[in-house]
Amino acid sequence: ALARQGGRRVSLEDVLARAERGEKELNLVLKADVAGSLEALADEIVRLPQDQVQVNIIREGVGGIAESDVMLAAASDAVIIGFNVRPVGNAAQVADREGVEIRTYSVIYNIVEDLRAAMEGLLDAKEVEEAVGTAEVRQTFKASRVGTIAGSYVTDGVMRRGVQCRLVRDGTVVYDGRIGSLRRFKDDVREVTAGMECGIVLENYPDPKEGDVIEAYEIKQVEQTLS
Repeated sequence: ALARQGGRRVSLEDVLARAERGEKELNLVLKADVAGSLEALADEIVRLPQDQVQVNIIREGVGGIAESDVMLAAASDAVIIGFNVRPVGNAAQVADREGVEIRTYSVIYNIVEDLRAAMEGLLDAKEVEEAVGTAEVRQTFKASRVGTIAGSYVTDGVMRRGVQCRLVRDGTVVYDGRIGSLRRFKDDVREVTAGMECGIVLENYPDPKEGDVIEAYEIKQVEQTLS
């Protein structure tokens, strides 16, 4: 109830402020696409200077961010860090309900730099991802001129030609690029809204599969405060 009333339990933006109040620990749940990435990420994190804030990795694992990860983070006042993975099932909704911050990245260096900046109180600007739409791939088709078409159903928001997107398979990001083209009844269209079916062609990616999820998003720069 307190999490729902007060927003995030713990966020990277308030790490130093919490340390100044005597809360000198930052608990993390780490999830990554493969074991090698997870090991490299954990190694980089333990090398961070921890004179002001002690970083504790309370769980690390391979695969999508699950509801159990969120519940552990909620119980431990932890932030979830994901590398090339996304929330699966109801994890995102549970995180919103419990006030758990989930941060996902595609570059390990960016994770380390964000953590370092948070621990030094310098995390004052951030690229924020804004969701545009989500679609489920239900069937795939081969077309000689355009490649593989992902026959999809838009479940939320809007799919828009040219927008940045990622292809998620079982919670793991297998592609990050752009929507090359959209089709409705063999016609090229600019966008398709929720509740409609469409054909999606991803730029430079020939292998979408049934069951994949396409997440369209935009990146925006916002200012943050630590107070």
